[in-house]
Amino acid sequence: MAGVATLGFLIALEIAARRYGLPGPMTSQAQEVIFAPKSGFLLYASMGLMMLVLTWRQRFIALGVAIGIDIVFVLVRWAVDAKMSFGNGALWVVLGCAVIALTRRTGNERALLLKGVGLGLLLVTGRKTGDTWLLITSKTRPMVLDPYLATADHALGNPSWLVGRLVRATGPIGTHLLDWVYAQLAVAAVVVALYQLRKVSVERRFPRHHLVRTFLVIGVVGPAIYMIFPVVGPIFAYGTGAFGTGGEHWAIANLWPDTPPPISPPHPVLYDEITPRNCMPSLHTAWATAIFIHSRKGPRALRFAGTFWLVATLTATLGFGYHYGVDLIAGVVFALTIEAALRSFDRGWNRAGIQMVAYGTTVFAALLVSYRYLPMEMATHPWVFGPLLLLAMASVVHVYIRTTRLWEPKAAPAPRPEPQPEPV
Repeated sequence: MAGVATLGFLIALEIAARRYGLPGPMTSQAQEVIFAPKSGFLLYASMGLMMLVLTWRQRFIALGVAIGIDIVFVLVRWAVDAKMSFGNGALWVVLGCAVIALTRRTGNERALLLKGVGLGLLLVTGRKTGDTWLLITSKTRPMVLDPYLATADHALGNPSWLVGRLVRATGPIGTHLLDWVYAQLAVAAVVVALYQLRKVSVERRFPRHHLVRTFLVIGVVGPAIYMIFPVVGPIFAYGTGAFGTGGEHWAIANLWPDTPPPISPPHPVLYDEITPRNCMPSLHTAWATAIFIHSRKGPRALRFAGTFWLVATLTATLGFGYHYGVDLIAGVVFALTIEAALRSFDRGWNRAGIQMVAYGTTVFAALLVSYRYLPMEMATHPWVFGPLLLLAMASVVHVYIRTTRLWEPKAAPAPRPEPQPEPV
């Protein structure tokens, strides 16, 4: 049922994209079999997930074949002076394993290998699906609500403007580091997932819950909120049309990051048909939060990496002007609600799980409503609404921790020593 639903969703998204003259996620993925992939790191990461079901000998063979195929593609592209890239070999190996599973495997081994292939392809398809969603938002939502979030952000002290100046002061070193962390978020998720799924080849089964599931659900559900609350971000609405996706003539004013926007009654504004409306909620914040949560049970190095990726991602989203502060609060609440829903589904819905999901959904809806209908009150009373926003996010974090602790298996008490007879 899950496979049929996923296929139906991808077909519907493909049809919707074609209506606007855009390639859908299935077309984009098929093109990367031959043409230059958008992210070779992501394709090799997906192959790494697939290889979890293989033996060590099979892994070395698969990696060698992928590298060999990529060398051939690089030489051909160099000969014809085409765009240089890599990753085709990884995709060929994943598809080849699917063929092997259908033709050379039977029973549980076939199912396990197909699950590995599906897991790897879902990671890449999730990225393609997100890209298609973003293109659709730019075509179907001409009006954006950035003035509402910019006004509401006064309650938090305009963090995007503050962090933007700090990141600019760090120079090219800090900027390049944050840009790399921001762009390779999916690879960080794969590292955590590889640790969680490290025993699959031995146990011959997948664990009930892991990071990849949360990552994919966030990527599928989140863009639907973009359609409800279209926002382009400070660098586009209040900047200089950076990255060639907008233009100064589309910006409301050239203010970011030096001058905070003035407090005035907000209204929807018209923007171009290219820039994605992908701010509310901040999915990069949601994904980084999920990585942080799932890294907590790993070794110290993995926990440190999860913390670093969360802090660096939050800094990048604000410092590059991609998000407002209120987007990040909504992203944290969104991630915790999705994570609680998936864990409740796996365990069987009980009262604690239902209450957690209902509370997270209510807080998230309340945040969207307040951003849309109370931005002036939030801007004129920052010492009231600022702490309220942080308290709302903290309350969801508290309820999530309290609920998940109830689900953790409790260690059995150590047996008490039997009383020994006293020697006479």
